[in-house]
Amino acid sequence: MYNSEDNLKMSVIGLGYVGLPLAVEFAKKYKVFGFDINESRIAELKAGYDNTLEVTEEALNEVLTFECTTLQGLYCTNELEKLRSSSVYIVTVPTPVDKNNRPDLTPLIKASAVVAKVLKKGDIVVYESTVYPGVTEDECVPVLEKGSGLVFNKDFFAGYSPERINPGDKQHTVANILKITSGSTPEAAEKIDALYRSVINAGTYKASSIKVAEAAKVIENAQRDINIAFVNELAMIFNTLGIDTSEVLAAAGTKWNFLNFKPGLVGGHCIGVDPYYLAQKAQEAGYHPEIILAGRRVNDGMGKYVADQMIRKMIAKNIHIVGAEVLVLGFTFKENCPDVRNTKVIDIIRRLEEYKVNVTIHDPWANADQANHNYGVICENGSSKTRRYDGIVLAVAHQAFDSLNIAELRKPTCVVYDIKSVLPQSMETVRL
Repeated sequence: MYNSEDNLKMSVIGLGYVGLPLAVEFAKKYKVFGFDINESRIAELKAGYDNTLEVTEEALNEVLTFECTTLQGLYCTNELEKLRSSSVYIVTVPTPVDKNNRPDLTPLIKASAVVAKVLKKGDIVVYESTVYPGVTEDECVPVLEKGSGLVFNKDFFAGYSPERINPGDKQHTVANILKITSGSTPEAAEKIDALYRSVINAGTYKASSIKVAEAAKVIENAQRDINIAFVNELAMIFNTLGIDTSEVLAAAGTKWNFLNFKPGLVGGHCIGVDPYYLAQKAQEAGYHPEIILAGRRVNDGMGKYVADQMIRKMIAKNIHIVGAEVLVLGFTFKENCPDVRNTKVIDIIRRLEEYKVNVTIHDPWANADQANHNYGVICENGSSKTRRYDGIVLAVAHQAFDSLNIAELRKPTCVVYDIKSVLPQSMETVRL
């Protein structure tokens, strides 16, 4: 078992939604070098603030250190040389898809090249980024070997421990979620498992191989994606039949083994992305996945479906569409977090704009700079609450919206589309 007396030094590569909470947890017991190429991110963290809001200022300041020589604590840096004394490197960079939904391993390959420059004999490199089976050993390890001149499983070792971060969730935090671990040799696997076990209160599960651990991660979210796609398709069917989907799900939910999934938008850095990684690997192996890709098609089309339904309801109320004012409440990919990565709310907005509708976005949680940089949209969180609208879309169920008086935002004739089914039925909303 590892403990702080071992004087272990480790580095976490990538200080985003996954890397920072992990680095903070390890820093309570070990010396951790938190590395990120984003200088402004490093400066922000050194000042004790995390713009992802995953780590509080109090928790961050408790582990922050500004000296490299302390035996514990988190030292944030963008200087590669500072990492050289580490014996364990944990890579937590994003693994997105490109515009054609093909896996983009560029951040992972670049991070591996960075680690290779400081890799020494006896070191261990652990990957947490979501990938398809084989990426760690077939894609990342060769980069480590080439850049370091070392031999895999002789001079250095690798492991995979998939991240299970749930942005905005203050209950299921790093230490409270059981962690899958794996290693490239039995000895490496045991060392990696012991390291995580020393800080993860919920315990660990040691997978039999790195590929098993990689596969386990990618199917976790593919399973959720498929289940949500099923209820999304049900919602479209029941809307056609004039049946309330929420009432159907409530009735069906009285059976003990009925799975509780609700219709909605599926975005974010995991559920809306991971199935494409598995599908890519399956196709490379000569198998065309039917269910996985069908689920993706359904979920990727929900934004357009919501917008089209909204327009139909507005036309039915004799609202002039061109130039109509529509308020979209919520822009993040999920409630109560600032993360706008792969948000599917943008699909609603783009579709409404095709109808020449004027769209206003209101989201007190969204990182307005990232929203503007990534999508070219403006989140208005001031004057947007003083105007009245022809249509309102409740896209994200932020708790902050509980106190919002939506009735005051409506014009005398207005359509309210409640994607999350949280508004009272008395408001006569349209629902999925």
